[in-house]
Amino acid sequence: MAGSGSSMLYSILLFTVILSLQEMYRGKLASSELYTILGGFTSSLLFLVLLTFIGNFQESSGAKTGWGAVIVAEAVALIAASTVHRVCITTCFLFSAGLLYEVNKISASALSTTESRTKKQGGRA
Repeated sequence: MAGSGSSMLYSILLFTVILSLQEMYRGKLASSELYTILGGFTSSLLFLVLLTFIGNFQESSGAKTGWGAVIVAEAVALIAASTVHRVCITTCFLFSAGLLYEVNKISASALSTTESRTKKQGGRA
């Protein structure tokens, strides 16, 4: 499993690459309905990698991650989506909500697995 430092580095690099490509192809993404939806999806990917960066940064500095990180990452993603097309803002919000739900599910699953391993190891000692 990757450490928080390398994960933080990879997520900020991915954020920069995705944002750069989105801005380079802004005209193409705004040209049709399907591409507009794709623009919202790429903006939601910005939300995901920025949320990963903020979470890893807060973990490495010892702070607790909460809803503030989600709100900041969503605001940045929506601003990036607004540079492409107005509809991208709506689709970005919807895709981001779906991604946040899935990340929360994965996080809860990983946390319960870690807790069950800790309980098993504590019983053997």
